Amino acid sequence: MADAFIYDHVRTPRGKGKADGSLHEVTAIELGTQTLRAIKQRNNLDTKLVEDVVFGCVDPVGEAGADIARTIALKAGYGKEVPGVQINRFCASGLDAVNLAAAQVMSGQKEMAIGGGVESMSRVGMGASGFGIAVDPSVAIDTYFMPQGVSADLIATKYGFSRDDVDAFAVRSHKRAAAAWEAGRFKNSVIPVKDVNGLILLDRDETIRPNTDMQTLAGLKASFVQMGEMGGFDAVATAAHPDVEFVNHVHHAGNSSGIVDGAAAVLVGSKKGGKAAGLKPRARIKAFATIGSDLALMLTGPVDVTELVLRKAGMTVKDIDLFELNEAFSSVVLRYQQAFDIDDAVLNVNGGAIAMGHPLGATGAMILGTVLDELERTNKNTALVTLCVAAGMGVATIIERV
Repeated sequence: MADAFIYDHVRTPRGKGKADGSLHEVTAIELGTQTLRAIKQRNNLDTKLVEDVVFGCVDPVGEAGADIARTIALKAGYGKEVPGVQINRFCASGLDAVNLAAAQVMSGQKEMAIGGGVESMSRVGMGASGFGIAVDPSVAIDTYFMPQGVSADLIATKYGFSRDDVDAFAVRSHKRAAAAWEAGRFKNSVIPVKDVNGLILLDRDETIRPNTDMQTLAGLKASFVQMGEMGGFDAVATAAHPDVEFVNHVHHAGNSSGIVDGAAAVLVGSKKGGKAAGLKPRARIKAFATIGSDLALMLTGPVDVTELVLRKAGMTVKDIDLFELNEAFSSVVLRYQQAFDIDDAVLNVNGGAIAMGHPLGATGAMILGTVLDELERTNKNTALVTLCVAAGMGVATIIERV
């Protein structure tokens, strides 16, 4: 099996996913186009060498509909020879897109491909494409399906995380993200998004609140109480997990991932493909895995898939220098840290989605790039990237510098 290397990655800043957000006027097509164009320009890339573009998009409807990967490849000037395919594994779509691009390289069928993702959540609302498992009782009842927010609260209750615990993690996320920006840790990978006149609309993640503290968060009411109690999902939670007597609702907008717009792209290829393009590899994709997990807990997939991907790679937690886990909700990261006894110093060291937001289809590719940059900055070797996924799944990737 051939090796798949990462040659470059870029992302947009993440803009607030509402009508008053800085990226609201930019379509998903244009967000994706600007990332692909940056990959081409930064690497003086002959786009005929790119044999596929795989892009995640969780709500591929309306202006983001159909095969957005092919659309943005054409709009970015990659030429008619370059195909594209849109995928959807919910929150992990961006990482899975990179994994699928890498798999084509590893199999020997492609020499170079791009994986990534895009979501314009201010223009195409979350859930716009529907969610069959949630609305079809014949599936939802049998599988103990629950909304993610209630699942996050169930995780906190089951594994002993208080309101103070989840709020403290959120404060940490904002502080670390703000410090990372001030230290210039994202400057080499974040491309400014420009309007049709070439003027910069946004060049920095928009939702970071450096002054967030415990007192501020304490004033926010838990978001999922009514959904759990009146909607009946607390009863589903305790039926699925009888060891839990009741659900303690601790999550709110301040300790959950933000709704944002953004896009990211990762250039992967074989050694032969990189040589043909005149590029030097930055990291090797060592292993990746996907898994299904408990549907009521829903968001504990990163624990299960980490165990799987480490087995596949013949590694242990001690072999990983940095961990990057999408901060869907505070309890997701706290449970992951608890399960593997991971030190604060090596987990989400530059903050995460609680501070910077979670543009669903793009986040996985974004955090893969973030941790690669951090490996290089700190002269470390190996990182593990993982995300929880709606409908109870997990995706993980291990990379190592070369």
